Amino acid sequence: MPCVADWLNNPFSIVQGIFAQNVPNSDWEKKVTEYFKEKLKENNATNWVPSLNDVPVHYLKPNSLVKFRCMVQDMFDPEFYMGVYETVDPNTNARVLHFGKYRDVAECGPQQEIDLNSSQTVTSERQTFYCVPVPGESAWVKEISFLTDASQARVSPSTSYTPSRHKRSYEEDEDMDLHPSKQKEQHMGNSLQMRYFSGSGGDIHGCVEPKRLETEASAGHHLISPNCSPPLDLNFPLPGEKGPACLVKVYESWDSFKVNDVLEVYGILSVDPVLSIVNNEERDSSTLDPMECMDTAEEQRVHSPPASLVPRIHVILAQKLQHINPLLPACLNEEENKTCEFVSNFMSELSPVRAELLGFLTHALLGDSLAAEYLILHLISTVYARRDVLPLGKFTVNLSGCPRNSIFTEHIYRIIQQLVPASYRLQMTIENMNHSRFIPHKDYAANRLVSGVLQLASNTSLVVDETQLEQGQLDTTGVHNVTALGNLITWQKVDYDFNYHQMEFPCNINVLITSEGRSLLPSDCQVHLQPQIIPPNMEEYMSSLLTAVLPSVLNKFRIYLSLLRLLDYSISDEVTKAVEEDFVEMRKNDPESITADDLHRTLLVARFLSLSVGQTTLSRERWLRAKQLEALRKARLQQQKCVNGNEL
Repeated sequence: MPCVADWLNNPFSIVQGIFAQNVPNSDWEKKVTEYFKEKLKENNATNWVPSLNDVPVHYLKPNSLVKFRCMVQDMFDPEFYMGVYETVDPNTNARVLHFGKYRDVAECGPQQEIDLNSSQTVTSERQTFYCVPVPGESAWVKEISFLTDASQARVSPSTSYTPSRHKRSYEEDEDMDLHPSKQKEQHMGNSLQMRYFSGSGGDIHGCVEPKRLETEASAGHHLISPNCSPPLDLNFPLPGEKGPACLVKVYESWDSFKVNDVLEVYGILSVDPVLSIVNNEERDSSTLDPMECMDTAEEQRVHSPPASLVPRIHVILAQKLQHINPLLPACLNEEENKTCEFVSNFMSELSPVRAELLGFLTHALLGDSLAAEYLILHLISTVYARRDVLPLGKFTVNLSGCPRNSIFTEHIYRIIQQLVPASYRLQMTIENMNHSRFIPHKDYAANRLVSGVLQLASNTSLVVDETQLEQGQLDTTGVHNVTALGNLITWQKVDYDFNYHQMEFPCNINVLITSEGRSLLPSDCQVHLQPQIIPPNMEEYMSSLLTAVLPSVLNKFRIYLSLLRLLDYSISDEVTKAVEEDFVEMRKNDPESITADDLHRTLLVARFLSLSVGQTTLSRERWLRAKQLEALRKARLQQQKCVNGNEL
């Protein structure tokens, strides 16, 4: 039986064995998937697989099994490849069948040639997704994921690799690209690139204990690509992001994945240097597939970047992720004993966790417990359904009354960053509005989707800091950006720019707006901050809050917020009738100020209030508490309006 080292270090040997036993039966592909699916179900086996999120590409063995937690930033056109091909020995005329699945390069022995006219050749199709690390992923998510994997990976030979030199430099890559003959000299036989007919090369790696290493792609999006005059833009949606971008090649059920989905993929790592040759401006055009020559040079550069910068993953298994919190089981919908036990155990201690979180956020909000209540409700809110164009469940909160001092809003964001798996702070300055790229747009010359700040994964917390907004003039870009931000908040959608038309991309983004007065942007709920504490040193006070919280308590907060937004919720017919009657009474008593919007908002508050205490149905008690919170919030706004003499 194959050992761990085989299916992790050399998955091709497993695929080859199954292929040899089952060819020409087409079931071999299904059996390969089933084999790896069963292997990964074994105790903690997923933790043995090295992750591209944690380990730089040059520390991973080529053609080994890897995993990658990522967001689909773009999807390219489907590509055709040789699923099965035949080689022939010119001397003996001996013929051998090979599989081309999971490969970029079709290889054969030193005395063999590929028979392109063989009747055994099977042409198949695969879909390529351009994937990036989850935008705004919190440092604690990366750290916990790494520690979980590393604790198991030490027993796995698959992660015990180091380059024979510390790292192949980009200059060496360039030398290889400019002299393809050097690659051919390294290779022991003939080969055929699956899409671009050219030579092949390889790397050999040695051993090292796995440790946390910064991934190769650096802040600023751009890396210098060999033989390309402009730098290679890795197309990260957010500025300052780090991590690898990958071309993820999917073979089955790719229709179930779409742009902005968050995936975890398990597949075979391909970093063959031959993949860089396509960028060589001096390459021999006769080696190219005639169909590929129809692509522009820019499209070839973007779609086939050097594998040392953008590695390929040939997917064996892939799944959409409900969440990226490593403290929770990956799939909470599954009726597994461990999952059910985890949820029931945590729900049993929900009340003290909520009380501690409320106290923590109250201190962070300078002693304002009402604002802390609403912040909890905001953090567990999520779009649970759409009725026509209306997203149900969105709960954008405008926290007004914030000190103009940016230290306060910056630290509020840092606290949120420590609680949620993915977040981004958008500083709403005239400069940012006029010069940032918010809306993704289609670049037809390169045939790719150019990312923007609002291309975010579901359940990302977006904190819009309006306290730094000063007087100034918005230009056309600024107006478009503010409009896009308003549409995101109101409709939970972003209209991507395809030049000749716009395309709606629905989203599920939690937006918190911090401002001095009432925000210029729309919101579902305005809560005016009433500080009970005025610390003499704001920086010191806010910094001490996080250091005072035990890591174990912080982890409970993280589980609490992620778990509750995944729970189902319902309202019984009896309670629905009681709420309707109550609303009619409220309208009778105060017909001027009670509107349908008030009912909708109070129902939302009641929903998230119920979930925050672990109740998945609305009770009379929670409804009354929701009305009480809303009354307090409105009274505070009215009081502030009277003090200032104008509306907030």
